[in-house]
Amino acid sequence: MNTEKDKFFHALFFPMVLLVLMWIVRLIEYGFGIDLSQFGIHPLHADGLPGIMLAPFIHGGFKHLLANTFPFLILSVALFYFYHKIGLKVLIFIWLMTGIWVWFGGRQAYHIGVSGVIYGLAAFLFLSGVLRKNTQLAALSLIVVFLYGGMIWGIFPEFFPKENISWESHLGGLFAGIVIAIYYRKEGPQRKKYSWELEEEDDMENENAYWNSNITSWPEKNENDY
Repeated sequence: MNTEKDKFFHALFFPMVLLVLMWIVRLIEYGFGIDLSQFGIHPLHADGLPGIMLAPFIHGGFKHLLANTFPFLILSVALFYFYHKIGLKVLIFIWLMTGIWVWFGGRQAYHIGVSGVIYGLAAFLFLSGVLRKNTQLAALSLIVVFLYGGMIWGIFPEFFPKENISWESHLGGLFAGIVIAIYYRKEGPQRKKYSWELEEEDDMENENAYWNSNITSWPEKNENDY
């Protein structure tokens, strides 16, 4: 029990650090009456390159940040809990790939917020559970679909014609999550194999070894054999 509790608190630590930083940035903006959105991603402009790293920490207001807080917390804790060995690498790659996608393909505006990373985490957790055929992870995939399945509409710009929503970040995050789930499909937790499956694999190996040994030991024919 203590092990599971420790595992949960370890999974909670890094997402909480990131969220605290996001809230500190927002409170600084509010307290000093400043706007840090110029540190977001400005596509195809040199001043927008730092935004690849910084944009997820910056939000357009408390409502924007609050809307992103709980999805980010739930999905990132799930990532670090179930994929603790590769969780940090996955988060970094999703963070960077989403930002790079927006810098190259986004419309001319300052793109801010962590929603692209949220889309990436949701895509990674869903597809990873499906690819690994692991019961626990498959259940997690269903929960992700149930809670965040409606997010799929966020990648279509026609649904937000008059809203300042970066659908490019959503699409970039979704793409990043899919790519990274495929790339890391053989790392992290895998489906447990049953004894009968292991026996079948042993039988196949023994059969292959038998035929290989016969092939290598087959006598070579020479001209005198004809």
